[in-house]
Amino acid sequence: MNVEVTPLPGIGVRKDFALRNGRRIGVVTHRDGRTDLIVSKSDDPDACLAELPLTADEASALANLLGAPQLVARLDEELPGVRTKQLPVLEGSPYDGRTLGDTALRTRTSVSVVAVMRAGHAHPSPTPDFTLTAGDLLVTVGTSEGLDNAVKILKNG
Repeated sequence: MNVEVTPLPGIGVRKDFALRNGRRIGVVTHRDGRTDLIVSKSDDPDACLAELPLTADEASALANLLGAPQLVARLDEELPGVRTKQLPVLEGSPYDGRTLGDTALRTRTSVSVVAVMRAGHAHPSPTPDFTLTAGDLLVTVGTSEGLDNAVKILKNG
């Protein structure tokens, strides 16, 4: 996929790519930090069909929605023997309100937690003192057996 980067003097930077139908979709990052999601006309890539201003939290949530599943799928495809899985911290989990270190997932299963998704926000590379909350989604990497065991640990302790 070819992403075009276009400086917009006095405004910021536009990054976009062509869809199958010829329209372009992208992001304008303004110099003041604002972000707009844009969709351009197929016959005129400089003319926008839609422009959606996003707050930093909204841009982050959208990136998480689009990025995390794609990253997980790509890891599964490209690294033989390595599996990824998103593991929920369910209501009633013995680790709701406790730290990631308390789970000892890495020691007990050889599974690595590479991020925690919480309310649409990614917390990459969480440290052992990261406090888990019901509703969190742990983005994990390991073997199939290790991931199965991690699910059981998060559920039962």
